[in-house]
Amino acid sequence: MSIFKGVGVALVTPMDDKGINFPEYGRLIDHVIAGGASALFAGGTTGEPATMTMEERIQLFRFAVRHTAGRVPVIIGTGSNNTASAVEMSRIAEAEGADGLLVVTPYYNKCTQNGLVAHYNAIADAVNIPIVLYNVPTRTGVRIKPETAVKLSEHPNIVALKDASENIDDLLEMCKLCRGKLDIYSGNDSYTVFLMALGALGVVSVVANVVPDRMTAITNACLAGDYVKARELAFALDPLAKALFTEVNPIPTKKALEYIGIKAGKPRMPLTELEPAHAEQLKKVMEDLGVI
Repeated sequence: MSIFKGVGVALVTPMDDKGINFPEYGRLIDHVIAGGASALFAGGTTGEPATMTMEERIQLFRFAVRHTAGRVPVIIGTGSNNTASAVEMSRIAEAEGADGLLVVTPYYNKCTQNGLVAHYNAIADAVNIPIVLYNVPTRTGVRIKPETAVKLSEHPNIVALKDASENIDDLLEMCKLCRGKLDIYSGNDSYTVFLMALGALGVVSVVANVVPDRMTAITNACLAGDYVKARELAFALDPLAKALFTEVNPIPTKKALEYIGIKAGKPRMPLTELEPAHAEQLKKVMEDLGVI
């Protein structure tokens, strides 16, 4: 039940004073697909769902699926720290035509590993489409241990894991124990080559909002076993990857999209616009790379 190989794009949600800017969202979807994206992730962390109403999230799901129109899989973010809410949103996403679900660990509650198993199994039991677990302990305060991921892989609907943890030993152990059980995707752009060398199938990328073609070139080289080429491409793109994380994601990425002509708008409060010094740094990096 592999969903994709290569670059999945963690889509930014363009917004204006009226709400979600759907025409610009459509432009962004077309831009990343034209750049070689293998899958779209809508309504994940980069898409700012924490500041959306339920109705806005449902509208986002519906638009992403309909506008993409089967060109690539659309994976919808339905995670919550409330299991019942995550189940409800997952059922809605499935009904709207999602090809898969991205489900982040419950944040703030800080459940046990047994709690994670119960939470994810409850969601997986409620739907009939594949689920990507999302391990991002720096945001949620909860870590999926490798042995817990293996246990969750026993459910037929739980097929993959996006890992954005920052501990190299944990990542290596996750790849080792989950091989043949769960597809692994890097949740950090800068770890793409490293994790694909360990068997990951690709990356769920923030950088690909801006330069989907360059991220695709990296994953294509990895999938072809040309890690020397992949390494050099990653080294060249590293300044942009760093510049897009000078402030909390997606603050810099929205500014970068503005620089290439996609009106992503301001982040919603409590996130604020990119500080001027960081904006100038980002613009220079993009100019040096020939992106603008």
